[in-house]
Amino acid sequence: MSASSRTVNRPKLPEVDWDLLVSRIRQGKCTPFLGAGACAGVLPLGKDIAQAWARRYEYPLRDSTDLVRVAQFLAVQARDSLFPKEKIKAQFENIAPPDFNQPCEIHGILADLPLPMYITTNYDDFMVKALSSRGKEPLTELCRWNDALKESPSIFDQEPKVTLTPQRPVVFHMHGHISEPESIVLTEDDYLDFLINMSEDPQLLPPPIREALTKTSLLFLGYRLADWNFRVVFRSLVSYLKRGFARAHVSVQVAPGRLSPNQLGRAIEYLDNYFKELKVSVYWGTCQEFARDLSEKMRK
Repeated sequence: MSASSRTVNRPKLPEVDWDLLVSRIRQGKCTPFLGAGACAGVLPLGKDIAQAWARRYEYPLRDSTDLVRVAQFLAVQARDSLFPKEKIKAQFENIAPPDFNQPCEIHGILADLPLPMYITTNYDDFMVKALSSRGKEPLTELCRWNDALKESPSIFDQEPKVTLTPQRPVVFHMHGHISEPESIVLTEDDYLDFLINMSEDPQLLPPPIREALTKTSLLFLGYRLADWNFRVVFRSLVSYLKRGFARAHVSVQVAPGRLSPNQLGRAIEYLDNYFKELKVSVYWGTCQEFARDLSEKMRK
C-alpha cells in the first residue's frame, strides 16, 4: 500500500487527540469555530449561489463557482459594495434552521456542551438558535472589522462587564451576520480589508475573544482546503495560535472532491504538514460524521 493510500484510509483522529478534546470540552476550555460545512444541506452552497449570480449578471470569467470573485464582480458592476451582501441577506434570512434535535446535527451537539464561547465565520444565527433551544441565554457579537461597524458599541464595552458562562455564552461572528449587511465579509476586497485590518489592529477582537484564542483549544468545524474564509481567518489567527503554544487544536476539514486517491493523499499530507507546527490535528470528514463521533466519545 502506498503512503498516500495509508494517509487517506487512516483513522479520523488518534485516540489521544479525542481524549484531549473531550477533556478540554468538559473543562470549558474549548472554543468551537464554525465554517460553512456546519450548514451543509440547509443553506445553499456558495458555488450554487455564485453560478446563479454569474448567469443572471453575465459574469465574464470562467471561475463562476467562486462566490468571493463573483460577489466582487457584482459589487463593481453595481458600484455598490452592499449589493451582493444584501442579496445574501435576502437569500438566507427566510431559510428555516435545521432540526437541532437530530442525533448528528452539529449545532445541537455543540449547544449541549458546557462551553462559554462559540466563534463562527458563517452569516446565519443557527448557533444562537441551537443554544436557545437548550434553554440557554446566548449573546451575539460581531467583529468590528470596518469603520462602519466601529460606531456601534460592543457588548464587551458595557458596564457591568459581561460574564460568559455555559448558560450564558457568546456567539462571535468573525465574518459578519445577515442582520447587518455592512458586517458581512464576502467580496475579494472584504477579505483583503479584513486581513489587513486584523493585522494592523489586534484590538478588533475583544479581550474575551483574544483570551479564548490563546487559552483554549480551538475546534475548527466544516472548512475546506480552498475556502477563502478558512485561509483568511486562519492566517489572521496564526499569531494567537503561536502564543498559545501549549494548546492543541482540532480542525474538521471536508476533503476536496474530484481528486484521485493519490491526489487526495497528497492534499491531506500537505495540510497535515501545514498544521503540524501549530499543534492542529486534522479530522477528515463532514460535520455530521464528527458530531456522531464526538457524541460517542462524550458518552464514554
